[in-house]
Amino acid sequence: MTDPIADYLTRLRNAIKAGHRVVEVPASNLKKEITRILFEKGYILSYKFVEDGPQGTIKIALKYDPVNKVNAIKSLTRVSTPGLRKYVGYREMPRVLNGLGIAILSTSKGVMTNKEALGQKLGGEVICYVY
Repeated sequence: MTDPIADYLTRLRNAIKAGHRVVEVPASNLKKEITRILFEKGYILSYKFVEDGPQGTIKIALKYDPVNKVNAIKSLTRVSTPGLRKYVGYREMPRVLNGLGIAILSTSKGVMTNKEALGQKLGGEVICYVY
C-alpha cells in the first residue's frame, strides 16, 4: 500500500455508502489525529483505539441522522498524495464549501483544521477536505 491515508478515507467512504455503523481501520499516529479532528468537529459519533498486534486498529462509529438515515459526512477528498504534495501558506488557506466544511492540514505544530491553522498563522500540507 503506497498511500495509507487514501486507504483510510476510502474505508470510511465505503462504510458510509454501505450503511455500516462501525468501521475498523489500521492505526497510525496521523490516522489517530485525523480521527480525533473528525470527532471534535462532529463528523463521527465516537472512536476507540484498540491495541492488538504491532500496529493496532481504530474503531470508528459513524454518525447518522436518526430520521433520514443520512450520514454526517457528505464527502471525503484526498488532496495531497505521495506523488504530488500540496502545501499552502496561511495566506492562501483553502476554504471548503465556502467555510461550511473543513480542510485537515499537517503543520509544524501538528495536525489541525484550516481554521485553527489560520488562527495560528501556520501553513502546511493539505491532507484532505471534509464536508
